[in-house]
Amino acid sequence: MPSSSFHTVLGSTGNIGTQLAKELKMYTDIIRLVSRNPRKINDTDQIMKADLLLENQVDAAVAGSDTVYLVAGITYRTKLWQKQWPVIMGNTIQACIKHNAKLVFFDNMYCYDPMHVGHLTETTPVNPKSKKGKVRAEIAQMILDQIAAGKLKAMIVRAADFYGPNAKLSFLNESVINRMKAGKTAQWLYAKNKKHSFTYIPDAAKATAFLAQQQSAWDQIWHLPTSKEYPSGQEIVNILAKELDMAPKLQVLPGFMVGILAVFIPPLKEVSELSYQLEQDYCFDSTKIESTYNLKATPLEEGLRNCL
Repeated sequence: MPSSSFHTVLGSTGNIGTQLAKELKMYTDIIRLVSRNPRKINDTDQIMKADLLLENQVDAAVAGSDTVYLVAGITYRTKLWQKQWPVIMGNTIQACIKHNAKLVFFDNMYCYDPMHVGHLTETTPVNPKSKKGKVRAEIAQMILDQIAAGKLKAMIVRAADFYGPNAKLSFLNESVINRMKAGKTAQWLYAKNKKHSFTYIPDAAKATAFLAQQQSAWDQIWHLPTSKEYPSGQEIVNILAKELDMAPKLQVLPGFMVGILAVFIPPLKEVSELSYQLEQDYCFDSTKIESTYNLKATPLEEGLRNCL
């Protein structure tokens, strides 16, 4: 039976926020969805418009909550991340402390040392070399400092690059799955034969909702369930090509071309500092959550089929 606990999702219209609202319905009938343009996911949802950059609006959004999920995304530009993320995190932490709400922050793996990208765990050193990674390290540390001070009950959940049915702003969906569904050649960056982890969005949302209900999960960092198949770009294309009965063609843009085109295509400039994630094996390990709570990732082939 759902409880009467009050759960608030900040950034509710993105891939994770939308799926998380569905998963939370298993645990509570009181869900508040917050964004600049919120919409109901469940019939009983409360919706609230708010700008997370404005302290008073975040305070109002958090008021009354038992648990708050910060799953917001902002425009993928370094200068905006540097300017806006610390403000959003500061507003959220302050409101959670004031209203005695627990905080779940949905993070990525950018803060980790690139030298360890071949095997990422919750204990991997935090030593980012990219500007975006430094922002993520800074805002995660803001949470950890308040946990250490005894002022905040919180957890940080992390995922690898995500994919899923109808996912927006997903590299795998946009460059491979959607192009192949349209009969086009799949595209990749840097190297097609390096291993690369992908987290299935429904798995990430299900595990996030589950963790928030576990008293033993708080004040920790968790890697969300992620397949250990660690496919290369070419292996993903091979799987999809078989399902779609088409040739497994993959067009790769090598590093020197990315650098040249970045002068003319701003988004490429934004991803170039994170090239290490595609130029070498990138394996995201979720053993901790699997062994602690027996939460398993959806097999890669099943997830890819669901995207078709």
